[in-house]
Amino acid sequence: MSSAAHSVTPRGTARDDAARRHLWGHFTRQSAWDHDVPTIVRGEGHHIWDDTGRRLIDGLSGLFVVQLGHGRAELAERARSQAQELAFFPLWSYAHPQAIDLAERLAHHAPGDLNRVFFTTGGGEAVETAWKLAKQYWKLRGMPTKHKVISRSIAYHGTPQGALSITGIPSMKAPFEPLVPGAHKVPNTNIYRGPVELRDDPKAFGRWAADRIEEAILFEGADTVAAVFLEPVQNAGGCFPPPPGYFERVREICDTHDVLLVSDEVICAFGRIGEVFACDDLGYVPDMITCAKGMTSGYSPIGALIASDRLFEPFATGATTFYHGYTFGGHPVSAAVAMANLDLFEEEGITDRVHQNAPVFRRTLEKLLDLPIVGDVRGEGYFYGIELVKDKETRETFDDDESERLLRGFLSKALYDAGLYCRADDRGDPVVQLAPPLTCGPAEFDEMEQILRGVLSEAWSHL
Repeated sequence: MSSAAHSVTPRGTARDDAARRHLWGHFTRQSAWDHDVPTIVRGEGHHIWDDTGRRLIDGLSGLFVVQLGHGRAELAERARSQAQELAFFPLWSYAHPQAIDLAERLAHHAPGDLNRVFFTTGGGEAVETAWKLAKQYWKLRGMPTKHKVISRSIAYHGTPQGALSITGIPSMKAPFEPLVPGAHKVPNTNIYRGPVELRDDPKAFGRWAADRIEEAILFEGADTVAAVFLEPVQNAGGCFPPPPGYFERVREICDTHDVLLVSDEVICAFGRIGEVFACDDLGYVPDMITCAKGMTSGYSPIGALIASDRLFEPFATGATTFYHGYTFGGHPVSAAVAMANLDLFEEEGITDRVHQNAPVFRRTLEKLLDLPIVGDVRGEGYFYGIELVKDKETRETFDDDESERLLRGFLSKALYDAGLYCRADDRGDPVVQLAPPLTCGPAEFDEMEQILRGVLSEAWSHL
């Protein structure tokens, strides 16, 4: 390889060419890079800039990650100072102060007896860890046939083989099958698309949806089911909040049948819904929490599984070992940044801010319901989906070709050109998703609504 291949690529066309030749984008249609490669070069507060100088509102917090906004010098400085002191050491038979301190702090925020923290480098790994722990736990309890898991339709839980099996999006799984066996699906909490007779009775719908979990446990046999994996607010499909009484009933079902409840909070934790952990917002105590994204506001990668003392007990004595781990799990720099991030949460009253502003965010987005293309606005906290429809009266959705033209042929580029970075998605019915930094307020909500109003109005005229 020539020395020129190691040189820094200049901005513009040469960099685009380098991206096309060498960079493999995640969840990316590489053919979309045949022309311009969208390249983000800077962030400050709730704004990002691309390499053409265009400024956009970051309406998705990067990827549900940048809770405190871009360019926080405090977090960057904490990473620098920790790297100078101890840049790396593994948690394989050793500990370091940053992991100890962060584990203690997470346990303090977690509900009930969730006091044991196993660090990973991201959310998918945390979900993978939870399933493996559930399997070994039941073996140690003398119930080796309890290995299956139940999750919801359209739900996304990660890309590792186990986490992908728990994921409920068939098209995302098909290229990698066969996957890990034993993962079964139940209906999600999308009341907008739920049974017609229950759409006007959220509590009855919640009971119906929760009872489908019990039905699946009984069908598979409670002696074979290890855990139920649920997001507090389901991401894929467009932000499905739980109906009233849903998690209360799920907790009851899991207790009745000796099944573990895993709260997958990779997106929902760290203020996205309100509290540090969203299960506190929604009033249930799981057996495990998986979390990642917002723990450092994206300034360094980290994830975690938080387990109850009950699950840790079989590992507390003797030679029993959880043969599982990651080289970079609980990385000293990432753990230090997470502590600094949580310091800022407290100093700036972030969770109180979310609770105060969340109703304003909802009301602002609900203004879009006057548009003929907007069928539903749903979510909680700073996490919302806007479902797009062909007919509001009948709730008719778009077919695959129409959805392709609407989302990728028009909306994605039009929203970007209008100055809003967000997600136009069709894992399920077509939606636009918003999850802005938690530092945003009413002025930013209004700005996002105005951009969406203009672009969605234009989208309707193109149909």
